Formats: sequence, structure tokens, C-alpha cells
Amino acid sequence: MRSRDAIRLNAADNAVVLPHGGDAGDAAVGVSLLCDVPPGHKIAAASISEGGAIVKYGRKIGVASSDIRPGEWIHEHNMRTRLGGGDELPEWNAAARSGAETKSADERKFFMGYRREGGPPGVRNDLWIIPTVGCINGEMRSVVSGYAAPGWITSVKVLEHPYGCSQLGGDLTMTRRILAGLAVNPNAAGVLLVGLGCENLEISTLVEGVRGYLHPSRFRSLALQSSSADDIGRLLGELAESAPRERVSCEASKLCVSVKCGGSDGYSGLTANPLVGRFADRLVSWGGALLCTEIPEMFGAEEEIVGRIREKSVYDSFIAMDMWFRGYFRRHGQPIYENPSPGNRAGGITTLEEKSLGAVEKIGSSPITAILEYGEPKRGGGVQITFGPGNDPVSCTALAGSGAQIILFTTGRGTPFGSVVPTIKISTNSGLARRHPDWIDFDAGALLNGESWNEAAERLTDCVLRVASGERTKNEKKNIAEIAIFKDGVTL
Repeated sequence: MRSRDAIRLNAADNAVVLPHGGDAGDAAVGVSLLCDVPPGHKIAAASISEGGAIVKYGRKIGVASSDIRPGEWIHEHNMRTRLGGGDELPEWNAAARSGAETKSADERKFFMGYRREGGPPGVRNDLWIIPTVGCINGEMRSVVSGYAAPGWITSVKVLEHPYGCSQLGGDLTMTRRILAGLAVNPNAAGVLLVGLGCENLEISTLVEGVRGYLHPSRFRSLALQSSSADDIGRLLGELAESAPRERVSCEASKLCVSVKCGGSDGYSGLTANPLVGRFADRLVSWGGALLCTEIPEMFGAEEEIVGRIREKSVYDSFIAMDMWFRGYFRRHGQPIYENPSPGNRAGGITTLEEKSLGAVEKIGSSPITAILEYGEPKRGGGVQITFGPGNDPVSCTALAGSGAQIILFTTGRGTPFGSVVPTIKISTNSGLARRHPDWIDFDAGALLNGESWNEAAERLTDCVLRVASGERTKNEKKNIAEIAIFKDGVTL
């Protein structure tokens, strides 16, 4: 009988994870496996009666739908979610206010960035063309293909999207907010706001949305119906001339890094997500900002979130945002627990609570200081939650729209996706990193093969600072830079 290593994440857990799987008869945590268990999946470390709580991360991730014996595989066949149609959310109390504490910085860190007048430095020196309406995307691609940017410009991007026309009310407001938020991202040395001239999202309203946030030298605007092709080239040239020529040393306190997971598996909450959480604590200790989103993937983990909130106003804003997304699901006739995805389940994640608790590991243990509306700029340093769903392109766009210069994207199944800002893809397991070196920038699977947490955290910190100083990520090398806008309204 072989002995299999098992990972118990909290002393209170009755579900443990077999990182390398196991065969019937193998021993793990003092019990014999009753069947073959896939890698990254859970087994019972003790008897669990039907209706009893299944505990992982020290939290309830579901209930047993039948009696479960020690050594039995725990998954969809014998486990179900605890979530239903109600809104059982944690109340505000004194204990929550005494939760997470910001750790003191152990040393000052620096990166080589581009200074911006009136704002934080950028880690890239891009020119961004932001269309107000989708029908001009092709025209803007054509313009970029014929434009020769000077050497100090790192990239010229068209932030393509299909919206801006035939939208009304709050749906149109959301599009305007996120485009304005993207326009003030510090990675854009210059922004050209381009409209057609007859769309619902008038160019003047977008200009008004960025005025006051951007120095006048950093943006220009025009409507195509009243301009010529020569005007676009001239304005891009003006923006390029106003951009800084060289990188300079900047304190890491000026960094705004965001976290996201996609294509998660049973290793996500064991390796990549908690490792990113350790980096998050370091970043906050330096005075930097850590952004997160994926509100529907916080369902079932609200108690963990609330335990990191000190201020009642921040608590109220978080609960309101959580409730908005619950209402959004109901308005469309969808259950709030219809997650994880098929790929998540195949990787060992059984319920939304399990997925959510593993996902929030990415934000570390520092206090949550602000809740941001869609497209709202981040407020100083600290951990901040911004409005956004779980969908990868939509949520990453929301993060960039709140000022993220870099996205740390953890994945166990793999994805080639890249956002409009450098997207560091972090694999939860080494097999993925070996299969897709063209996708993966950092392998957290080394934690399963003997690397210490301190060694991995140092390695990740070094990776982030190198990217902030100009090292290109895999998505940048392939010119993958996508945005997607949250839509919740009619199309005329």
C-alpha cells in the first residue's frame, strides 16, 4: 500500500486534497482510499454524515448529500452547495473591525517606470486609441497599421469594443464610465478618444469624463464625420511628442497591481492563489494598491471578506455591491450558485463556496480599504474591490479601468487571454507550464515539488518588478490586448 501526501489547509478541515491523486487502497492522512481519486481532488479525512458540513480552508464549502466514509472521494456525487435563493450575508460587528492588519514593509522596492504629470507612473509608455462606438473599430485598426510610432512608445493599441451606440440609460452610463476609466490608466502615455459623430455615447461626454484626471498633454479627441484621416496621424504625433522618453526609478508604493483567476482547478487554492496573496500583502506593506473583483465568485466567501473590513461605510458598500449582483442573477432567472464551470469541476472544485474561498486567497490578509464602482479610479493604497463579474475579459477590463498597471492572473486549466495591461499568467501546476510555455509567465506548481513559500514569494516579487520595469509578458509578445465591457440593458 502506497502512502499519498495530502494537504490539509486548516486544522478544522475534514476534507483534504490529494495534489497528485491516488489509487484505491493507497493511504493518506491515516485512512485508506476507497477508490481512485484524480489529482487535485478531495477526500474525507473523517466520517461525514448526510447533511453534515464539509470543511476546507477552515470554512464550510458545502454539505454531504449522502454519508461519506473516511478515505472516500468527495465531489459532485456526494456533495452539494449550501447556497440557496436567500441572502444570508454576514452582519457588521466589532470583531470584523479588529480583523486584518497591514504588515510593515521589510524593505523599500523600486521599479523603472514612466513618470506622468499629475498621476502615478506607468509601467508602459503606450498610445491608446479609444473608440466611443464599435462601428469604427476597423477604421482605427487601419490607422494603427499605417502609423509608425517613435521608438520611445512601447505600443499603439486600439481598445476595440462593440458598444457606444444603440444603448440607453444605465447601460450607456456603464460604457462611458469604463472607457473613461481606461483612458486615465497610467500605462497610457497618450490617449486619443475617437467618435463617429452620431452615436449615443457622444465624444463630448467622454472627454468630460477624463477631464480633471488627465493632464491636457495626455489626451486628444475628434469625431470622424467632421475630420480627415490626416487629423488622426497628427494627433497621435502630438501625443507621442508629449510622452516621456525614458524610464526612471519609481518606488513600488506607486504600483497598482490587480489579481484575477480563470480556468481554476483543485490546485488554485493550494498554490497560485495563496502565493499571489503573499505578494499582495507585500505590495500593500510598500504602500501600493491591490485591486480585485469577480463579485459573483465571492458568493459564499462573504464572511472571509467582511472579516478584513475595518470601516462600516466600506462594509455597507461591499454588501450593496454583493446584493446588486445577486439581484442581477435573479433578474435573469439564474441561480446564484450556478458555478463552478465544467473545467473547474473537472479540476476538483465542487461548489461555488469552495471556488470562492480559494479565489479570495489571492487578496492576502491585509485590510480592505475601498469598494470601487465600475470604472472608478482606485483610492490611494491598500486592498480595494471594484465592480465586475467573474468573466475574464470583462473583469480584467474593470481592473484596468480602475488603474491596474499589471494583472496577476492565476490559472490551472490554462488560457491565452491577455488584457490591455501586462497580464502575468501564473500556473497552479507545473504540467500546465510545461504544456503551454507560450501562455504561462510564472509556475507556482513548484510549491508542490519542494519550493518553499518564501522562495516562491521572492521569485514572484522579482517577476512583477521585472515586468513593471519593461519585461514583456507572454500576452504582450503575441500582441494580445483585449477589453470587454459589462452590459446590462437593451440594444435599440
